[in-house]
Amino acid sequence: MEIVIALVFAAVVLFCADRLLLWLEGRGHIHWRRKGRKKLADERAELDNLLSK
Repeated sequence: MEIVIALVFAAVVLFCADRLLLWLEGRGHIHWRRKGRKKLADERAELDNLLSK
């Protein structure tokens, strides 16, 4: 019975964390699921431009 309670608790925590991250994404603070993550190549090109100066 304790394992079932632990699994339910873990599922609730993960669900709440996901909802919090989606709320933060909606307010423009982070990119989580809906907007997707930035491309690594774009970030690397910007970094190369900054370091080459």
